[in-house]
Amino acid sequence: MFIFEAKRFVIVIIGAFFNAISLNFFLEQANVFASGFTGVAQISSSISQDFFNIDISTGILLFLLNIPVVILGWLKVGKGFTIYSIISVGFMTLFLETIQIRGLADDILLNAVFGGLFAGVGVGMTLKWGASTGGMDIIAMVLSRMKDRPIGVYFLTLNGAIIVVAGLVYDPEKALYTLVTLYVTTRVIDAIHTRHSKLTAMIVTAKGHDVTKAIHSNMVRGITRVPAKGAFTDEDREMLMIVVTRYELYDLENIVKEADPNSFTNIVQTTGIFGFFRKEDEKV
Repeated sequence: MFIFEAKRFVIVIIGAFFNAISLNFFLEQANVFASGFTGVAQISSSISQDFFNIDISTGILLFLLNIPVVILGWLKVGKGFTIYSIISVGFMTLFLETIQIRGLADDILLNAVFGGLFAGVGVGMTLKWGASTGGMDIIAMVLSRMKDRPIGVYFLTLNGAIIVVAGLVYDPEKALYTLVTLYVTTRVIDAIHTRHSKLTAMIVTAKGHDVTKAIHSNMVRGITRVPAKGAFTDEDREMLMIVVTRYELYDLENIVKEADPNSFTNIVQTTGIFGFFRKEDEKV
């Protein structure tokens, strides 16, 4: 377990570094905006400097914006998930403040594309390892549990607002290049990490009781146990069916692997759920 947590800690730091590179090497100098709370911090910093002559960095604004969100996550989402969000935001702020802003290309389209690429890698690898980059991840999870709607709806709303503000405050061209960045970021995240908010895991195992106990010890999820038989070995097995959010997928993978290294798990998209599914009053 220590090795697992140490790996996740390192991945979160690397993800924060990629996000900082996205801003300081590509997006900042091109005045193109990122997605989520990073984009909000970036556009707020740009407006403060250009219109009010107040010099406040993107990194500091990102840190300040995440303070109330982290408190919300601690109360509504769960301590483990929130701790890694704090680590991600803290290191990203550190990297943004210490890495010098520089332009690697003069072409605004190249900056938009590669800025989105690095941001997508940073966010995607963080999500894949069961952590988050804070900000909109936490808000979307809380809202999704309260309304039981796809998380992507809330990301789309916030990112749409960033595009509109970029177009109104600066010019429509900036809004269009921001849209390019958001598209590239989304596609890269989808390529690295699953895009679906809810997933169904079908776990075939000879240690059904042990795997069920291990999952229940770490996650608040219902499990359906179905008798099964191996076609090749003709040995009795069990298939455990469980529905999780994409944020819980990495934790589930490691729980199952530790309880039964010889198990087989199939992950499929869940397009909808009828009936009981844990909402906001329960913790991850």
